[in-house]
Amino acid sequence: MQYQSICAVKGVKAWGIKEGKYGLALIAAEGTAAGVFTENLVKAAPVELMKKQIRAGKLEAVIANSGCANAYTGKRGYADAVTMAEYAGEALGVDPKHTGVASTGVIGRYLDLPLIQRQCGVVAKQVTSSPEAEVATAKAIMTTDIVQKHALVERDGFTVAGITKGSGMIAPNMGTMLAFIYTDAEVGAKPLADALKLATKRSFNRVVVDGDTSTNDIALCTATGEAGKVKAQEFAGALEECCISLAKQIAADGEGASRMLEIIVRGAKKEDDAAKVARTVIESPLVKTAVYGEDPNWGRVVAAAGRAGVKFDPNAVSLWISDGKKKHPLVKSGAIIADLVAAKAAMGGRTVTFILDLAAGKEEAAAWGCDLTEKYVEINGKYTT
Repeated sequence: MQYQSICAVKGVKAWGIKEGKYGLALIAAEGTAAGVFTENLVKAAPVELMKKQIRAGKLEAVIANSGCANAYTGKRGYADAVTMAEYAGEALGVDPKHTGVASTGVIGRYLDLPLIQRQCGVVAKQVTSSPEAEVATAKAIMTTDIVQKHALVERDGFTVAGITKGSGMIAPNMGTMLAFIYTDAEVGAKPLADALKLATKRSFNRVVVDGDTSTNDIALCTATGEAGKVKAQEFAGALEECCISLAKQIAADGEGASRMLEIIVRGAKKEDDAAKVARTVIESPLVKTAVYGEDPNWGRVVAAAGRAGVKFDPNAVSLWISDGKKKHPLVKSGAIIADLVAAKAAMGGRTVTFILDLAAGKEEAAAWGCDLTEKYVEINGKYTT
C-alpha cells in the first residue's frame, strides 16, 4: 500500500532502512521546530539531548533508530546520541545541533554505532519525496507495531502531516511513541510550541495501551514555511486533527489488540475533568478485558469513572455503547436500561465506544486504547529474548 503524508509537505524529504530488528530513518526538512517529551523521570539519552537542542526552535533534519532505546545508558548513552546527530549532519550536510535525535527499542542497551553510521550513509543517499520514501521511513521506526501510521490533513493553502510508531508501553503522558510531524505553513517557534503542546494534550496524552509511560517519547514538529503564513487558529486545528488521527492509529495497533476502545466523556465541569475520567476508564484492566471477551459488563465503566478523582453525581450519569454506527443506551440519568443482547452485539466489531455523560457541566474529552489479550502477555513476556 502506498502512503503520502510527510512526503506531501513542501520541503520534506525522507528515507529509511530496516535490517531485522534494527532500523534507521532520516528526514530532511528545515524550519522552525518544537517538541514534546516523556514525563517519565527516567529519560532516554536522545530525550535529554533534544530537550536542550529544541530550545533553539529550529530543526534541519531528524535521525531515528529502532531496536535500541539508548535509555538508562548514562554518559555513554548521551554521547552516543550526540554522535547520532553528527552522523546525520555529516551525511545530509546539516548542522548536528539542529538535528533531531530519537530512539526506540530495548532499554538498558548501548547503541551499535558502527551499524548506525553505516545505515545512515546508505539512507542519506536515497532521501526523496515520494510514496516509497514515506513507506520506507515509517517502516524503519517500527518495533512491535503491526501497521505503519500516517496522517495527512490538508487545508486551503497548507498541509500538516505526520508519521508515528507506537504499539506498547503506551499510557497518558505519552508512551513508547515517536512522532514526526511536518507542515509547510509558516509558523513562529513559540506559536508552534504552544500549538503542539495543546494538540499533544488532546491526542497522544490520551492514548493508553497498557498503562506504562515510556522513557523515550518524542514528538517533533517542523514548519518549513514554504506555503506562507496561515491563521494561527486554523493551523492549530489542523495540527490537532493530525495528532488525533495518529493517536487513534496507535490505539488500534496496541500490542496484541483485537479491537480499539474509545471513551468519550461529556457533561464535565472542565475539559481536564472529562479527560481524567476518560483516561481512568481507558486504562482499566477490567474494562479492557471485558471488551476483549465481548462481555457487556458496563458496570466496570461506571466503577472506573468513580475512582478518577473527579466529582460528579453517580445517580445522574448516562452511558451508551456504540459500534460506530448505532448507540445503545445502558444507563439513563442513573436508571439502568441496558439491553445486554444489543450491547454485546455492539462489541463484535473492530471498535467499541462508550459514551459517558457525567451531567455535571458542558465540557468533554475523549481517550483511546485497546482491549487486553493473551497476545499482549506473549509479546511482552519474551520481548528481549
